[in-house]
Amino acid sequence: MKKIIHTDQAPKAVGPYSQAVSTGNLLFTAGQVAIDPATGKLVDGGIKEQTRQVMQNLKLVLAAAGTDFSKVVKSTVFLQDMKQFADFNQVYAEYFPSEPPARSTFQVGALPLGAVVEIEMVVALG
Repeated sequence: MKKIIHTDQAPKAVGPYSQAVSTGNLLFTAGQVAIDPATGKLVDGGIKEQTRQVMQNLKLVLAAAGTDFSKVVKSTVFLQDMKQFADFNQVYAEYFPSEPPARSTFQVGALPLGAVVEIEMVVALG
C-alpha cells in the first residue's frame, strides 16, 4: 500500500510530486534542494550552506514519516559542479557519523532554482 508523506515544516513541493512516499517497508523521498521552508526561497551561500539546508529539509520529511537518518539505506546526490564534492562531503558526513548509507553522486547540467545540490533518499522503515 502506498502512503503519501507530507509535512508543512519542510518546503512545499514545487510541482506535481510528493515530499515522500512509503510503500511496504521502504520510504522514498523526493529530491530536496536548499529551499528555506520559512521563505520558500533558496538559501544564500554556497555548497556547504545549501547542503546543510537540504539535509535539514530531509530530516523534517523523515521525521514526518516517523524515521531518521539512521535508517537511510541509499542516497542519490546531484551536484552542479563535482569540484565541490569535498566541501559537500564534509557537511554530509556530519549527518552520518557511523554506518553511512550507500550513495551515488552525479554532476548534472542544472538543478531547480539554480541550486548547487539536490539529494534524494531511500529509507528502511520498521
